[in-house]
Amino acid sequence: MKYSKYITSAAGLLGMGALLVACSPAPVQESGYAFATPETQAMQDDDFSNPAFMWVDTGEEQWSTVDGEAGKSCESCHDDPSSMKGISTKYPKYSKDDKKLRTVQHQINNCRTEQMKAKAWKWESDNMLGMTAFVKNQSRGMPLNVAIDGDAAPFYEKGKEFYFQRRGGMDMACKNCHIDYPGMKIRANVLSNGMPNGFPTYRLKWQKIGSLHRRFRGCNKNIRAQPYKQGSDEYTNLELFITDRAKGVAVETPSVRM
Repeated sequence: MKYSKYITSAAGLLGMGALLVACSPAPVQESGYAFATPETQAMQDDDFSNPAFMWVDTGEEQWSTVDGEAGKSCESCHDDPSSMKGISTKYPKYSKDDKKLRTVQHQINNCRTEQMKAKAWKWESDNMLGMTAFVKNQSRGMPLNVAIDGDAAPFYEKGKEFYFQRRGGMDMACKNCHIDYPGMKIRANVLSNGMPNGFPTYRLKWQKIGSLHRRFRGCNKNIRAQPYKQGSDEYTNLELFITDRAKGVAVETPSVRM
């Protein structure tokens, strides 16, 4: 039975002694890596043991694969993958072309449809997750640093509002877990600060790699709230807010999590 069925409100979290076990306190800006078990950390640290690298390999293969009516590949415009170094640290970012906020996934599909004249990839497809992981992996070790001023400001404010808004049958907000109780344990899971720096991540529960927006959907379901679609404006705004909250935290993609 999922832990969400045992907890009826955010205010009741500390009273659930059987479910919440105090762990060492953690600062706000700390990667989910710090909350993982030594075994999970070791799996992430070794690129040969990290199962997410099967998808990174897929992305590397797709980088030079010609697709679409324009007869182009990613390599046609961007040449060597090292040209992507530092790029993902600035996403989500505002696009003047469509006056919307774009994640790395949105940008990949824009390149495919506009530059390559190819079909867009589905959000959780192996090709999309692989390419996203491959692109973000080029920035591994670099600090996140998104812009939240100027044209991006309204999107940031909407993401912030979402983060602090109570919702669902359990009347909980994102902050109730990731600001109020990081380091606490709900059954076998230790609550982290909710940093996005390792996504796409290989989650042991999923037994595959998954996107940040998939994790958002899972959180919404856990508190009995209606989830939004991956790539939605709501989740994209939320991604901008939590990425700014993680400012300075290093990219770990692809990470391994519980």
